[in-house]
Amino acid sequence: MKNRSGRCILGCILVIALAAGVQSWASAPSNDTNEKNDKSEKNDKTDVLLATMQAELQRAQASLGKLDPSPYFLSYSVYDQSIVLAVGSQGSLVNSTRARRRTANVTMRIGTSALDNSHAQSRGSAITSGTLPLEDDRDAIAHELWRLTYEEYRKASKAYANVKTNTQVHAEEEDTSPDFSQEKPPTHADYKDVAPAPDQRALEKLVREYSAHFRKYPYIYSAAVVITAQKTLFHFLSTEGNHVVAPSAFIRVAIEAETRATDGMELMRVETFQAESLDHLPAQSDVITRVEKMASDLKALREAPLAEPFDGPALLSGRAAGVFFHEVLGHRLEGHRQRGEQEGQTFTKKVGQSVLPEFLTVVDDPTQRKLNGTDLGGWYEYDDEGMPASHVEVIKDGILKTFLMSRMPIKNFGNSNGHGRAQAGLMPTGRQGNLIVSSSRTVKDSELRQKLIDEVKKQGKPYGLYFEDIQGGFTLTQRSMPQAFQVLPVLVWRVYADGRPDELVRGIDIVGTPLAALNRILLTGEKTDVFNGICGAESGQVPVAAAAPAMLFSEIEVQKRAHSLNRPPILPSPTESDSEKAAGPKQ
Repeated sequence: MKNRSGRCILGCILVIALAAGVQSWASAPSNDTNEKNDKSEKNDKTDVLLATMQAELQRAQASLGKLDPSPYFLSYSVYDQSIVLAVGSQGSLVNSTRARRRTANVTMRIGTSALDNSHAQSRGSAITSGTLPLEDDRDAIAHELWRLTYEEYRKASKAYANVKTNTQVHAEEEDTSPDFSQEKPPTHADYKDVAPAPDQRALEKLVREYSAHFRKYPYIYSAAVVITAQKTLFHFLSTEGNHVVAPSAFIRVAIEAETRATDGMELMRVETFQAESLDHLPAQSDVITRVEKMASDLKALREAPLAEPFDGPALLSGRAAGVFFHEVLGHRLEGHRQRGEQEGQTFTKKVGQSVLPEFLTVVDDPTQRKLNGTDLGGWYEYDDEGMPASHVEVIKDGILKTFLMSRMPIKNFGNSNGHGRAQAGLMPTGRQGNLIVSSSRTVKDSELRQKLIDEVKKQGKPYGLYFEDIQGGFTLTQRSMPQAFQVLPVLVWRVYADGRPDELVRGIDIVGTPLAALNRILLTGEKTDVFNGICGAESGQVPVAAAAPAMLFSEIEVQKRAHSLNRPPILPSPTESDSEKAAGPKQ
């Protein structure tokens, strides 16, 4: 994943990994009434955790300031998280867990903001992570913060010595920006309960109901439903004199089903629904409709012919276009990818130049909670460096304006714009939040198919491709590798120019390079669709949203997808055997 520095599987939840990860958390009480009351009455004067962090930070600053080298910046971040998890398969409950944990990050910078221990490849030396006690025990919390601070000082001081040596023996870097930005530190304390904790029995009931629908389809070999509800109270404190306390919450429903074609190709369908609270999710009837469509899609895919490599006109649905932009463009607009001798820097020197057709505008706005009535998964108030989230217009009418910045400066962009994001325990970098694409050259969505056919005829091609849904993808941004992307579609149709019915095909991936692909967009539809998911990169997995209208491309290239040669199961499934018995002997 580090080599594929922008790898994402949007919307995919790995059931086993998720269930296993919860086991490392402490078991939570079955009733969170007391916890809820404590949060509602708490403020920054009665917050034992915050007070302990402040006292230990001041003590560490005074003691470490006497050493040589001494840190010029020190911060504590604590993620107080509670989780409710329910996993179902074949109408039965597989796992049901309530858990809670406190993860603490100690971030330390030694040297000066111009050059410190986090420089270049030593960025990870600036952070040490551990687990804090769940109870508000001042002595226990202080002891763990003290231990983590000492470990971090040893790591940071050693890294700083190496950084100084490297700068003396290596040639001057292309971008000599400082390693840390100078910011006005915000102070914010919010203890409100952002969303009621869902009833665990209600989640168990849902995973049973949703997963039971797959029992009717013997050709679906494995299926699972995972519902995760997580609440976080984020504490941030630094020697710059600021502190931030901010709550957040989400609930995510991930439904996954798999089968296999006769030639051994693995076929998967994934649907995800994400919102701030249980009552913001789609109605159960809507989710069940999606489940039934997943089953019918998999049956059709098993029988669909293999597609061939192709280069020609294509139409992407809004969901597919959102994922496409996240992978192909969004990662290359993240600030830290504009700096460093290892990065390809696709757009670094294109500020003020056209990088998209003039009718397209792109913003990343983590402050936006909803779009067209749908909760956006990339919403947050403060980033993981304690900076306020902000609306950033990265591309206006096709012209590149800026990048998504953490507190790592780059040439001509010296400050954060609230996009320093990370999974707990990892060093924040500039990351996407809610990437939203808008267009001024639109046609009615009902006209897009005919526009595709017109373009196919214009180019003399036998057919074009319609990408109905995409499950994820990855992009390469480092110089040592091709500056390419690969997007993984799951539902692809051939749309014929001679009037033949559309034909579902399987076994292809979208490939290409960003500068070429992004300038082949001809027009878009009117409706903007939202795709919520999880993005993984150097700073871990973070929730994101990608929103875009359907888009017509003059040219998209696809290649064959690799797959195994394993045969489908030889024995019929128990469901299929039961159906045969009920039907009686064959005539």
